[in-house]
Amino acid sequence: MEWIRRETIGHGSFSTVSLATTSGSSTTTLFPPLIAVKSSGVVCSAALMNERYVLDYLGDSSEIVRCFGEGKTVENGEEVYNLFLEYASGGNLADRIKNSGEGLPEFEVRRFTRSIVKGLCHIHKNGFSHCDLKLENVLVFGDGDDHVKISDFGLAKRTRSSDGVNDGGVEIRGTPLYMAPECVNHGEFESPADIWALGCSVVEMSSGKTAWCLDEGDMLRSNNVMSLMVRIGSGDEVPRIPVEMSEEGKDFVSKCFVKDAAERWTAQMLLDHPFLAVDDGHESSGSYLSLMRCGEEDEASVSPRNPFDFPGWNSVHSPVNESVRFSSLVRSPEERISGLVSEMIVVPDWSVSCDWVNVR
Repeated sequence: MEWIRRETIGHGSFSTVSLATTSGSSTTTLFPPLIAVKSSGVVCSAALMNERYVLDYLGDSSEIVRCFGEGKTVENGEEVYNLFLEYASGGNLADRIKNSGEGLPEFEVRRFTRSIVKGLCHIHKNGFSHCDLKLENVLVFGDGDDHVKISDFGLAKRTRSSDGVNDGGVEIRGTPLYMAPECVNHGEFESPADIWALGCSVVEMSSGKTAWCLDEGDMLRSNNVMSLMVRIGSGDEVPRIPVEMSEEGKDFVSKCFVKDAAERWTAQMLLDHPFLAVDDGHESSGSYLSLMRCGEEDEASVSPRNPFDFPGWNSVHSPVNESVRFSSLVRSPEERISGLVSEMIVVPDWSVSCDWVNVR
């Protein structure tokens, strides 16, 4: 592929992102006329190479940014590693919220969150954790009916393998504002940590403010960062949930902000939450909580109560010493039995004894 580097459109922790135009095409692959090129010196390109490896392994997904390959150039006497990616004309969600100065309408929050959760399902199913999920790393594609995709896999890692070996070791990675308690306390960056970061992102989309109510200036002061780490890692405090969110939204976020990683909902569980029951960018008809109050609760519209309500979900391995166990949110036997009874069922009259049969 022949390409020409154009203007710089972004800077990351490990690279510079440029817009590029392509000319010509391979006999086997067609490239879009505009692409994004992430570049860094070869000597410090480990994160970009890791991103290429992860994206190649994950394959095509409509919720994950597409990679078109890699290449090396020599610029200003330095060898440069380049990663070719989809260009998102809509920028990222963080910029959209910053430019508007307020949160997004809830139907957009629901739609964008559903895309992010579907992307996380694909990532986790394939044995990876993203480790740096935040709105800056969610790109906006399309005109009008915007579609979002997860990007920036430079810090992504494999989850704990089935033999219990943690290939990542104990280290700190990611962005403090989105770190889960287990990341701060034990250096564990597994799939449950992505769910905590998802909750922070949903709060930010809804309110236009970070979940921990800290601005960019606060995060530049080391004492504030350490104070934030203490708040995340100790006690029972969790990020605030915006009061303006719907009851479904508050319930969804509360499933993400569970301090114990083993109790936190998985991406597959959250995908079936009523908050994500959206259709073509519009909220689902009827409130799930109002249906409960009216006694017309439908099995497909309620928040699932335990992992067994999700056929086909995969256990996710964690690097902690103990195996991850998602404790069941199991209903009592009385609830299960009462759920089988409806007004259409004729309740037998147990006072009539003539039909009883003696059984020895």
